[in-house]
Amino acid sequence: MSQSKTFVCISNFFKGSDFLTHLNQLGNKVYLVTSEKMKDKPWPTDSIEEIFYMPGQDVDWNMEHLLLGIGNLMKSKKVDAIVALDDFDVEKATYLRENLRIDGMGQTTGRYFRDKLAMRMRAKSCGISIPAFVSLFNDHDINTFLDTIPAPWILKPRSEANSLGIITIGDKETAWIHINGMGNNRFKYLLEKFIPGNVFHCDSLIKDKTVLFSLTSQYLATPLEISQGGGVFRSVTIVKESEDDKIIKEKNERVVKGFGLKHGASHTEFIKSKETGEIYFLETSSRVGGAHLAEMVEGASGLNLWKEWAAIEDVLVKDKKYKLPKVVDGYAGIVLTLATSQFPDLSSFSDPEICFRVSLEYHAGLVVKSENQERVLTLLDDYTNRLTNGISAIGQQKTVSNLH
Repeated sequence: MSQSKTFVCISNFFKGSDFLTHLNQLGNKVYLVTSEKMKDKPWPTDSIEEIFYMPGQDVDWNMEHLLLGIGNLMKSKKVDAIVALDDFDVEKATYLRENLRIDGMGQTTGRYFRDKLAMRMRAKSCGISIPAFVSLFNDHDINTFLDTIPAPWILKPRSEANSLGIITIGDKETAWIHINGMGNNRFKYLLEKFIPGNVFHCDSLIKDKTVLFSLTSQYLATPLEISQGGGVFRSVTIVKESEDDKIIKEKNERVVKGFGLKHGASHTEFIKSKETGEIYFLETSSRVGGAHLAEMVEGASGLNLWKEWAAIEDVLVKDKKYKLPKVVDGYAGIVLTLATSQFPDLSSFSDPEICFRVSLEYHAGLVVKSENQERVLTLLDDYTNRLTNGISAIGQQKTVSNLH
């Protein structure tokens, strides 16, 4: 009996090539649904049965048309699994699974990995420490929050990814100006206490509700700082078995179990208060981290998160056992920035620790690895200075006009 299974993968953006390729190498048929704007991207077509293109991008997709298209595919193909490769695709995948009765995460659980308000409410019910927050449904609740929780605060969209649309606010009057200015969209935001501190991310692989692998890293320049002030994005894996590492991994496991993520990959962020030292949960997602963090994780651990996620999806539909490959005990870091030229010349960056070079147009990025974290930090500092002098460009923060 053939063990070949059929997967429908959804991605609004060009990502997950390793996932698609490995899923096919494991003997499966892979179909991809993406946006028309991604038509010219170098998708691994040898590993994909067929690519379907949706008009527009992300929120422009007509969900009924998407459902109809997959329904028509199912007339001749038995679809065994639907996988969302990006944050913005989680709702689409859960919508399809619910309507077509395909196993996997449903819409209620999916909200815990997309909706920042749902995340905070779920974390609170699970006893996981979070910054003080309030929804924007009720004026009295908002005023109580503004009167009792000291500024500054952060106003953030509930379902955008990265740091899109986030505004820092310092007083009550300004808060209400922004809230009232949102009109009927205000319920799509939340207000949260801003906590100065170091931001960490924990990247994991999960099977049967169990975290099989996790790696803790620290943003040396956070996505929020980069989106609002520009500069060079940096992250580095932290010292193994340090106090922060132990606490974050324990909290990460509580998030995974409490939020109901049964299988796959996750990227979860935490912040350590500079004032108190307490570590708070910020947000999570049911996918591989963006900004080439997967390559950084691979540099430190030897594990390709995309490939291992594909392997987990494969064994799920084939009812087989999954075995995590051997993990390397190393360190890695990344520098990434917008560039002033289309294809910046990084030939002067030639250290043997470089294990990956970002090839995106108008971007400059490098991943380095070493058995010594200090060496990684030294290289990141050096590269940041060199990129800032003549290569790095500052992009304007995108205005969010069409909310999820």
